[in-house]
Amino acid sequence: MEPAKQNAFAVWRIRDYRLFTTARFFLTFAIQMQSVVVGWQVYEYTKDTFSLGLIGLAEAIPFLLVALFAGHVADIFQRKKVIIITSVGYFLGATALFLFSFEFNEMFVLLGVLPIYCVIFFTGIARGFLFPSIHAFIAQIVPRELYANSATWNSTTWHIAAVSGPATGGLVYGFLGVNAAYGTVVACMAICLVFLVIVKGRPLPMVPRKQSMIASMKEGLRFVVKNQVIFGAITLDMFAVLFGGAIILLPAFAAEVLFVGPKGLGFLRAAPALGAIIMSLTLAYYPPTRKAGRNLFIGITGFGLCIIGFALSRNFMLSFFLLMGSGLFDNISVIIRNTALQLLTPDEMRGRVSSVNSIFVGSSNEVGSFESGLAARLLGLVPSVIFGGTMTLLIAGFTARFAPKLRTLNLKKYMDRSV
Repeated sequence: MEPAKQNAFAVWRIRDYRLFTTARFFLTFAIQMQSVVVGWQVYEYTKDTFSLGLIGLAEAIPFLLVALFAGHVADIFQRKKVIIITSVGYFLGATALFLFSFEFNEMFVLLGVLPIYCVIFFTGIARGFLFPSIHAFIAQIVPRELYANSATWNSTTWHIAAVSGPATGGLVYGFLGVNAAYGTVVACMAICLVFLVIVKGRPLPMVPRKQSMIASMKEGLRFVVKNQVIFGAITLDMFAVLFGGAIILLPAFAAEVLFVGPKGLGFLRAAPALGAIIMSLTLAYYPPTRKAGRNLFIGITGFGLCIIGFALSRNFMLSFFLLMGSGLFDNISVIIRNTALQLLTPDEMRGRVSSVNSIFVGSSNEVGSFESGLAARLLGLVPSVIFGGTMTLLIAGFTARFAPKLRTLNLKKYMDRSV
């Protein structure tokens, strides 16, 4: 990793970047806080790890159904407007969960956890449209020479929210109850909307030729599949998260393995993001761009080893630090992948390429949650996580063997080059 030539805080001098990143922080904080509250609420009622996996599936199905179309939308409609509309969708979903919380016991007796799954399904649709528009809009706010710097700070602020959100969710739930927890989520999403309105909109890039919706979506998919670097990076990340993710099972680990309750769950849920913050601050000064391919595989390998170690741990502090290590290593690959996507994608295709990326990477979190819940049901809680970590290591080795352009990737040479 080489020292950054520009100021490590250069991107923060851009007004709209500051406003937009603040909005994303509050949205991410609220989503992460909500995920802890929902996870504990569902597990407290069902006592079933498979029910935790169904939370991920409830979000993944609508997300996958709309993803390609959402990328097309991000390339033909004002991206700021799409972001605001989808954020309103998240706000409405959080409001529904807040209202449900007042009838918590009565509702569960009548309908079980179905109303919660329905809300998560709705927010999955919103997330499908939000993801490609956010990534495309950021590339319009930030100049090309600051893409790596932007990717680093985007990851940093996201993970700060992902640390504080779950910790806050666990503590508020534990001390003040479910009503206060969901109320805090609603308030944070409202703050997000205020900042989004202030950000200036950007005109859409010129499109070389008019295409039908189907042709447009096919073009984005074809671009990704034919680019070994982009396709290799997002495929590697997809399978690593699909098999190596243990986040959705943390309520079960907190209750049955570590015996720390909802308060401990909040800290466990925040640990990976804390590690990612530490790595992000390091990479702001030492960008991993020159030997990006090597650094990518180091990150994935370290992630897999930490997940295996977490599964074997029976000590809360050791488990916390292993989860923190998993986030630290994972963030290396996140920053490299996002920087490569920004550098290698034409402006007029950013929405579609981001949507394909979301199908591979974004959905892997939810599908991975379902896989984790199913594996825990079939193999047992601890063996399922060991299996996932081992699969991550095998996939990293396989990708390194069959994607030589990714293995030898040097992003530095693309920094000052036009796409």
